[in-house]
Amino acid sequence: MANTIFVPLEEELKKNPELKKSDIESLQNWCAKQPFLPKISDSELAIFLHSNYYLMEPTKTTIDTFYTIRTHVPEFFTNRDPVGSKELRKMFNTVCIMPLEKRTREGYAVIMGQLLDRDPANYTYNDHIRDLCMCMDLWMYQEGTTNGHVICFDTAGVTVGHAARLNPMGLKKFLFYLQEGLPVRLKGLHFLNTSPAMDLILSMMKPFMKKELLDMLHMHSSMDSVDKFIPIEILPNELGGKAGPLMELHNVQIKKLESFRDWFLDEETRAKIDESKRPGKGKTATDLFGVEGSFKKLDID
Repeated sequence: MANTIFVPLEEELKKNPELKKSDIESLQNWCAKQPFLPKISDSELAIFLHSNYYLMEPTKTTIDTFYTIRTHVPEFFTNRDPVGSKELRKMFNTVCIMPLEKRTREGYAVIMGQLLDRDPANYTYNDHIRDLCMCMDLWMYQEGTTNGHVICFDTAGVTVGHAARLNPMGLKKFLFYLQEGLPVRLKGLHFLNTSPAMDLILSMMKPFMKKELLDMLHMHSSMDSVDKFIPIEILPNELGGKAGPLMELHNVQIKKLESFRDWFLDEETRAKIDESKRPGKGKTATDLFGVEGSFKKLDID
C-alpha cells in the first residue's frame, strides 16, 4: 500500500507543463545534502514544488517545515492507526471528515467536516486534528497536484462548550502547519452555519492567522452565501446537496482510512526529522511554537 499511494511523477509531468524533471532532480540533490531529512519520493517533491508555484527556495523551506512539524507535534502526527487507536475510533463517531467527490466551479478540491456527536464532552481537539491530517494526507497524495484546495466545516452544533475544550497552543500549532507546512494551494477556509460560539473560536484563532489566510476565511450564518464559493449540489444531502447521505460518505471515508492502515503506520516513523543530524543546532517544539504555558487560560462562564 505504501508504494501505491502517490501519483506517479510521469503523470504529474503530463498534468503540469511548468513542472520540470530537472527541478525534481535538483531538489533530490539538495535533499541528499540534508542528512536530517527523511527519504522523499519524486512524487512528493512534485507536490511540494507545485504548492510553491515552482519556486525553488520556498519549496525547500516548505519541505523542512513540513517534516519538522510532523516530528515535533506528536499530538497530531502519532497514534495514527485507523483500526487500533481507541482515540481515533471515538473521533470517527464524533466528527466526520471527508473529501467531496466533485469540485468547485474553479476546479478546486474540497474537504469538509461536521460534528456527528454534539456533546462537547466527547470532543477532543487533538484527536480531531489527527483525524483531519490523516484525511488530508490521503487527499493530497492520492490526488496529486491540484490547482486549489478548499477546507469547509459545517459548524452546526458547535457550542461554547466546544470552545472551552480548545487551547491557544493547539490552535497555533495547527494553523502554523496549515499556513507554513501543508503543501497545497489553499484557496478557501469556510465555516458554515456559524453561531456566536464560532465568533469566540475565531477570536482564539485570529492571532495565529496571516493576512492571506484571513482574506480567504468566510463565515456563513446561512447557506445562501455558500453557493458563491462552493456549489451547493456538491455537498452532502443534509446540506441541500446531491453528493449522497452524510453517513454513507463518512463510512466510505473511514473504510478508506482503514485500508491504508499499513501506510499510516509506516509514515508515522518514516516522515520524521533526525534533529541530531541537522547542521548546527537541532530544532525543538519550543523553537517553533514558544513555551506551552505562555498563554493565558481561557475563562468561559
